[in-house]
Amino acid sequence: MDKKLNWKKNIILFLTSQTISLFGSSLVQYAIMWYITLNTKSGIMLTISIICGFLPTFFLSPFAGVWADRYNRKMLIVLSDSMIAFVTLLLAILFFVGYDAMWLLFFASAVRALGGSIQTPAVNAFIPQFVPEDKLLRINAVNGTVQSFTMVASPMLSGVLLTFSSIEIIFLIDVVTAALAILILFFFVVVPAHEKAQSRQTTGYFHDLKEGVKYIKDHKFVKEYFIFFSVFFILISPVAFLTPLQVARSFGDEVWRQTAIEISFASGMIVGGLIMSAWGGLKNKTYTITLAILVFGITTIALGIVAAFWIYIAFMMISGVAIPAFNTPAIALMQQKVEGNYQGRVFGVFGMIQSAVMPLSILVFGPLADIIAIEWMLIVTGIFMSVMAVLLTNNKVLVEAGKPVPEP
Repeated sequence: MDKKLNWKKNIILFLTSQTISLFGSSLVQYAIMWYITLNTKSGIMLTISIICGFLPTFFLSPFAGVWADRYNRKMLIVLSDSMIAFVTLLLAILFFVGYDAMWLLFFASAVRALGGSIQTPAVNAFIPQFVPEDKLLRINAVNGTVQSFTMVASPMLSGVLLTFSSIEIIFLIDVVTAALAILILFFFVVVPAHEKAQSRQTTGYFHDLKEGVKYIKDHKFVKEYFIFFSVFFILISPVAFLTPLQVARSFGDEVWRQTAIEISFASGMIVGGLIMSAWGGLKNKTYTITLAILVFGITTIALGIVAAFWIYIAFMMISGVAIPAFNTPAIALMQQKVEGNYQGRVFGVFGMIQSAVMPLSILVFGPLADIIAIEWMLIVTGIFMSVMAVLLTNNKVLVEAGKPVPEP
């Protein structure tokens, strides 16, 4: 499909709408988590909430990918945002009138996860419809940077709002931000539906799902890419989930230490996003991913070795810098190498892998943390990540795929 001449206007408006929507969603996400924690002080209740936010994504992602290929992706984003906003508005009304049963928050978390699982493959497949291929990496870098800013700002603002107002107010803020995002996307982002969505559907839903799985299986790049990412997601599970516990055990259980590692990591992601936006990475995207994995592996080893907390914080920030250098070219590669009519399904399966592998991995690493020192787990997984980086440079399929796209 030919790119529209006004793609810059469209991407600015689109990213603006997504940022507004994400900000409101993040406020509610943190508010629900802290509300459950403060009002129940129950690990079981918090676990139920997390499961409600995880299972819908795992089960719906491949189906949502089919929808993203069969239907107008812009409208899917609008509808998913509208569904989330409607449920959040109902939740606000029920809480205002005094009906604040905890199961309502679990239900809301599940619905929000359903909306997110529909939206994510649609967004990732929608952007390449109107952004030139050679600009995808920088656009994804800008998008990642904005999301990192949101990760820093939203928990702080959510905490302030929950302290000085009520959770109902946060729900209403999310409804307003969602409505604004929907209006911008619906009325001002002018992008025609992709070819498959415009044509009459001659195949059934499950036929399309089967075709998508076959495409992934037969596409050498996508198949090797997914295997590689699955292994990588397993290896990053300890550093992603167990570092707060490590800090509490090794440095102290003060709240400010937990806050410090979150802010330093998110700040590193902001810096990394800005670097990727300005630099764009190495000419070969696979080498950029390799460099990011190597840095992440080395910092993970360092997090298992350092004894001073301020040095630990410094390495946590550096590991945050590596994330955009990894995510940005990783998404851009799939957007460039996967045919437009299959992108929704491929991103859907990718989302399912991402939402399943890390939580399942922590079911193994979590109990191990009570037997083996977390420091040793970080050192070992960091070494394996560093080895993966070296192996990646010798993978001919992925290195060939990472070569630069010629400018039109």
